Amino acid sequence: MPVEVGATRKEFLLALTGAAVLPELRAQPAPGPGGKLLIVVAHPDDEYAFAATTYRMVRELGWTADQLIVTDGESGNRYATLAETYYDVPLTNPADARIHLAAIRKQECLRAGKVLGIRRHYFLEQRDLGFNNNAAAADASNWDREFVLSKLSSLLEREHYDVVFTLLPTAETHGHHRAATLLALEAIARIADASRPLVFGAEPRAKAQAPLRFSGWEPNPLTVTTEPSPVFTFDRLRSFGFHNALTYDIVVNWLIAEHKSQGLFQTTYGTDQYEQFWLFRISGAGAGQRASELFEACNETRRTP
Repeated sequence: MPVEVGATRKEFLLALTGAAVLPELRAQPAPGPGGKLLIVVAHPDDEYAFAATTYRMVRELGWTADQLIVTDGESGNRYATLAETYYDVPLTNPADARIHLAAIRKQECLRAGKVLGIRRHYFLEQRDLGFNNNAAAADASNWDREFVLSKLSSLLEREHYDVVFTLLPTAETHGHHRAATLLALEAIARIADASRPLVFGAEPRAKAQAPLRFSGWEPNPLTVTTEPSPVFTFDRLRSFGFHNALTYDIVVNWLIAEHKSQGLFQTTYGTDQYEQFWLFRISGAGAGQRASELFEACNETRRTP
């Protein structure tokens, strides 16, 4: 399994030309004093949905976080006009994107991961075939499903994560988001109940949006949630610091800025104030109490020097 941990500028440029690949992980950092979190997403920028919560858990509460990204993101080229100049390679044409964009997005993901404190990235490099006009209909049938399930299962078995973050698999969400979540749920369902992590589906929301209720995606019983309303909401606009002038939205903006090839994504600055989480019913024993303890820790008043 390719595990990426960062690269020099020389390695990055070599990767763009296909002349080299990034090295395998050698020395692993020790886990933090908190729990262990796994993020499972389809694309290299999907961690946006839980960026502030992840930062809070990892950077401030001492959790250890890893991220698994299913696709190579090569079809995210439609709004890469500015990035063509920034990276000095053609990107908006699909043929050019197939040559350059996957390596660029991998590096963007690594830099965004550094913001959040991600320990390890697992890139499964399934081809991102994109979609035409309807993101919800995006097709993931080209993915090597058994390969992805095998990698997820071995990772979960080896690392014994306490919590898994995925995207909420609504009927309206991007088809790849839903497919990645379904694979994560299937891998977790193979674990004995007593050893399962807490599994959450997350959705970023604006304060002005109508409340979202989600009990599950009807075609798949693994998506059933413990209740239709979110069990936890992290407010990105929580104020802290000198004169309470800082918010976690700053961290989210840092992350957005690292994904420079995703031009339309750059316009999401400040649009979603909430990160909302639904708990999947397949979560392990004592899920309700464990989730309450996690949320209580995340919502504790941040100490200001």
